[in-house]
Amino acid sequence: MKATIERATLLRCLSHVQSVVERRNTIPILSNVLIEAEGDGLRVMATDLDLQVVEHMEASVESDGSVTVSAHLLFDIARKLPDGSQVSLETADNRMAIKAGRSRFSLPTLPRDDFPVIVEGDLPTSFELPAKTLAEMIDRTRFAISTEETRYYLNGIFLHVSDEDQPVLKAAATDGHRLARFTLARPDGAEGMPDVIVPRKAVAELRKLLEEKMDGNVQIDLSASKIRFTLGGEGGMVLTSKLIDGTFPDYSRVIPTGNDKLLKIDPRTFHEGVDRVATIATEKTRAVKMGLDKDKVTLTVTSPDNGTATEELSAEYGADGFEIGFNAGYLKDILGQIDSDTVEIHLADAGAPTLIRKDDDSPALYVLMPMRV
Repeated sequence: MKATIERATLLRCLSHVQSVVERRNTIPILSNVLIEAEGDGLRVMATDLDLQVVEHMEASVESDGSVTVSAHLLFDIARKLPDGSQVSLETADNRMAIKAGRSRFSLPTLPRDDFPVIVEGDLPTSFELPAKTLAEMIDRTRFAISTEETRYYLNGIFLHVSDEDQPVLKAAATDGHRLARFTLARPDGAEGMPDVIVPRKAVAELRKLLEEKMDGNVQIDLSASKIRFTLGGEGGMVLTSKLIDGTFPDYSRVIPTGNDKLLKIDPRTFHEGVDRVATIATEKTRAVKMGLDKDKVTLTVTSPDNGTATEELSAEYGADGFEIGFNAGYLKDILGQIDSDTVEIHLADAGAPTLIRKDDDSPALYVLMPMRV
């Protein structure tokens, strides 16, 4: 194969695909990207056997062909080549020659036939979502994805449809301490969709790809075991991932419905207050205590090593006073998701889950379990 491509185009494409490739691989071919030259462009593919990204880029192709070459090496070379340069890629005798300006590189290659491709099979459910909506859905939920490998079925975002007052599509993530849920109207084509759990790595890679395609729509095709996201239409970027083979717990049971104590407060002020008092918290005492009284909240952190910190914040609160403790980090994560002047915090008692949301109409809803303090 022989092709010439602009350095900026090559770099942008490699930055998308190379992050799928694991740095340490026991299977050499998985450290490589597959580059196929045909027609008026190059098709680049990377995989880790569970996740696969394919992208097309424009190039002037002199002779067709395909080859696999080290993803991270090629990316690092492209990064260091001069701005605006034309990069020539040519393969012969199990090597790839890379030329740009006065720079010359020769990299070892592996045959294309050894490169594993995820077989998608039939993907019967197919619908579209605006890229902005999909990005918001990921942003509002992914911080709550569990990182505990033993509870592998919580290591992703759970997507499912349900019929309530109207048909909806819901995304949920939980690590057992907090829950994030995002709801939107069910898109055309999503009816009858199987419940699926999209793995954490696929979510992270998809969010990176969305950053450059915010104006368009994303085509989503899925079955019970695979999901494919197509960004930028024909010839765009395609991310295919295996789904987590497990059952997501019935999270609706932990969403409280009878929490009668309502606290309204500015989320930014609250976030900053929690952040300040948590300065003295140690790993063992991550808890921040909230003392609720009429129209005020007193935040307290007590650390056996570092002393105590308190801060008083004004808020709207008219119910009986009581004290409740939360993990400061989890509370800040949720408050960081609220982009308005007030946040509603629905409380019951010191031992019951607390509901947090912007307002009744907000598509995002959060549940936080209290801590003993």
